[in-house]
Amino acid sequence: MRSNRAKARAVSMAATLPMLAGALALGIPAAHAADHPLRDPLAGTRPAWATATADKGATSDGARVSARVYLAGKDAAGLAAYAKAVSDPDSASYGRYLTAKQAQARFGATKAQVAAVKSWLTAAGLKVTGVTRHYVSVSGDVAAAEKAFGTRLHNFAKGSKTYRAPASAASVPQGLAAAVLTVTGLDNAPHMATHDDRLPPPDTVFRNAGPFSSYYGSNTASTLPDAYGTKIPYAVKGYTGRQLRAAYGAGTRTGKGVRVAITDAYASPTIAYDAGTYAKRHGDAAWKTGQLHQALPKKYTNTKDCSASGWYGEETLDVEAVHAVAPAADVTYVGAASCGDGDLLDALGKVVDDHLADIVSNSWGEVEAAQTPDLAAAYDQVFQLGAVEGIGFYFSSGDDGDEVASSGTKQVDSPADSAWVTAVGGTSLAVGKNDSYLWETGWGTDKANLSAEGKSWTDFPGAFTSGAGGGTSRTVAEPDYQRGVVPDALAKANSAGGNRVVPDIAAIADPNTGFLVGQTQSSPDGKKQAYGEYRIGGTSLAAPVVAAVQALAQEARGKAIGFANPAIYAKYGSKVYHDVTDDPTGKGLAVARVDFVNGYDATGGLATSARSLGKDSSLSAVRGYDDVTGVGTPASGYVESYRRR
Repeated sequence: MRSNRAKARAVSMAATLPMLAGALALGIPAAHAADHPLRDPLAGTRPAWATATADKGATSDGARVSARVYLAGKDAAGLAAYAKAVSDPDSASYGRYLTAKQAQARFGATKAQVAAVKSWLTAAGLKVTGVTRHYVSVSGDVAAAEKAFGTRLHNFAKGSKTYRAPASAASVPQGLAAAVLTVTGLDNAPHMATHDDRLPPPDTVFRNAGPFSSYYGSNTASTLPDAYGTKIPYAVKGYTGRQLRAAYGAGTRTGKGVRVAITDAYASPTIAYDAGTYAKRHGDAAWKTGQLHQALPKKYTNTKDCSASGWYGEETLDVEAVHAVAPAADVTYVGAASCGDGDLLDALGKVVDDHLADIVSNSWGEVEAAQTPDLAAAYDQVFQLGAVEGIGFYFSSGDDGDEVASSGTKQVDSPADSAWVTAVGGTSLAVGKNDSYLWETGWGTDKANLSAEGKSWTDFPGAFTSGAGGGTSRTVAEPDYQRGVVPDALAKANSAGGNRVVPDIAAIADPNTGFLVGQTQSSPDGKKQAYGEYRIGGTSLAAPVVAAVQALAQEARGKAIGFANPAIYAKYGSKVYHDVTDDPTGKGLAVARVDFVNGYDATGGLATSARSLGKDSSLSAVRGYDDVTGVGTPASGYVESYRRR
């Protein structure tokens, strides 16, 4: 394995993802100004699915529109440049972060810009419904929106449904071009993220059936058929903090003095009790008074469409995983009002505006094809503002491998595809006796059920069920920190100029070698609630684990790490990473799992299966950088490598 420290450190993301005039960062050509006399187009505001063949005609003038006009601020190019400089270990500005107040003063929109934007919108007949540091929200009818944004709104077929969208790129008056980043909401197709855990608890109680292993290989399934020529172990009951801290080289670090934020949708009503109970049961340090905070919206929306209760398990996993690995870190949970992109952007914006933490774990996303360039531009602006303040964002890479099985198209997930976040991939982790690190594979699972006679595995190794998200973006250009590390075969898979490849780093994700989590759940009849524990996985686990490891590293450094990718890639090829491959033993690997058919007890019967490891769709974990685990997983020495010398 080779080290490319000089190349990996040469970051020039300002050129890679410019934030001028909407979503030019994504390589979408802007219309010529002559096409809109005295107006400037906002590139990327017409979604790709709004094609001429899908056009169903004009939207009624009286239909209602709610939109957000995102503000570019006074120096969008300067923001990108400074975010790059403070994140680059080879820059003289490395680590010279700004406070939230300084960042707003230097890069935020001026009062005059906001006033001008409001005046333009109201003059067109739209009503201003809110103003934040990031956007002006408006509502009104289609006729007013068309007047304001210089486009026609039509209805377009998208799949089996019809949605409204601009028939051409939206535009703004020339005098406002420098003030407006983009506009969202002109199309009304759903923009909803999903959480990236596997085996999330349903509304009723969820439990794992046994037998279990207490550590990898401790309990062999001696009465079950062989797999890969040998008897295989039962899946672990679920690793705990002690085992994960040992696997990823925590040493004596605890995250003391470091603030970690977690964003998800909604909020579990029992999180404090559940987190406290879990820590007590599994030997984690007790939560101190004021160590766990929540920043929540005044009201929630779309609770049915977003399956609000399913997000409770996501929050519980994230909070307990961070505390298990970094037990002294201060944790702030920031709940979004819904799983919609706008509300999740608000949650991220709150972290940045109030500088609630230096490290932000985010276990949610959607496929890249569903992310429109206007929203991508809005996300990137928040990530850049975070970078100049010394805030790093960590996103799970997804749980469906290359996404072909779930979407029909090979693609990555978003916002993990942003060049301004750390995308976290996933592994299957083997922790042995006495908390020893044995090996990891890329997370990808094939499932074969036990045959009716119990003497073989049906169609072994079976069908793909889930795996770490990864691959090559189609919309985001290759950032310089990946050049010289990511193989051209990946970087140039979609264009000769190169694109962003996901993920950057990885950690435990496979639910078959997963994490034990504790949560209050309802009984099957809905009459009672009780605390219970179950094994869970997904890159939704990997993201908070890596965020917690970064908290340990920040404690070692004594200062915020900020946007970590340049530093992560600068360490590529060194012993601070486990270089993960799909078959570390060279023999094939699998575990046996016994599950309750109904999800909670044996009354509905049991289902026994063999789960093969290291089988991630078309993605592969190989020596060196790969699109399942990135540069690898943190090893002994990773945390202390951040110490300032």
